[in-house]
Amino acid sequence: MKKALITGITGQDGSYLAELLLGKGYEVHGLIRRASTFNTLRIDHLYQDPHESDARLFLHYGDLSDGARLVTLMAEIRPDEVYNLAAQSHVRVSFDEPEHTGDTTGVGAMRLLEAVRMTGVQCRYYQASSSEMFGATPPPQNEETPFYPRSPYGAAKVYAYWVTKNYREGYGMYAVNGILFNHESPRRGETFVTRKITRAVARIKAGVQDNVYLGNLDAVRDWGYAAEYVEGMWRML
Repeated sequence: MKKALITGITGQDGSYLAELLLGKGYEVHGLIRRASTFNTLRIDHLYQDPHESDARLFLHYGDLSDGARLVTLMAEIRPDEVYNLAAQSHVRVSFDEPEHTGDTTGVGAMRLLEAVRMTGVQCRYYQASSSEMFGATPPPQNEETPFYPRSPYGAAKVYAYWVTKNYREGYGMYAVNGILFNHESPRRGETFVTRKITRAVARIKAGVQDNVYLGNLDAVRDWGYAAEYVEGMWRML
């Protein structure tokens, strides 16, 4: 049975990817951060008590800012595939928390790659890259388009992209970048524009909200469906 480790498993993409891999017979391990309240809503329907004999989803406390913990988990799990989906992923928030964004979204990817290298685990590694790396570069864009990030989040993703490529070339690791454009689903966080609008419409209809306030109305985005994007991630490995 193949094993996969997913960082960001409680997020939109992580939950869909866990569903996909469990459906394909994988044993799935997820990295989660401890919180004072439950933060596993998106994967609660997948969870089984790990003491059950047929359990195939296991959650581990850890964080991309803790390199020692990543090494320990990598040595214990010894996954066949690693999907790094965890990040501080909100562009606007990255201006408020640039150091945290860089430490988790950028350097966190390096810590995870280093954990793979140090333990000698023979696995395939997927790094979730972002269209925010292109930033001010005009469309159309492809894999050869120069990066021009316009936010701390975009800059952190550029670092993660290049460190993934460096580990592939420097250490012969199977490590790939998937450059993701915007993708949505009912599991999208409510601070992102699609959910912000749909939630506001429902609340206005229910009479509990009068207005919805949006940011840049001139932005143009390509939107896909998250469940289809995670299949692309799997196919890359």
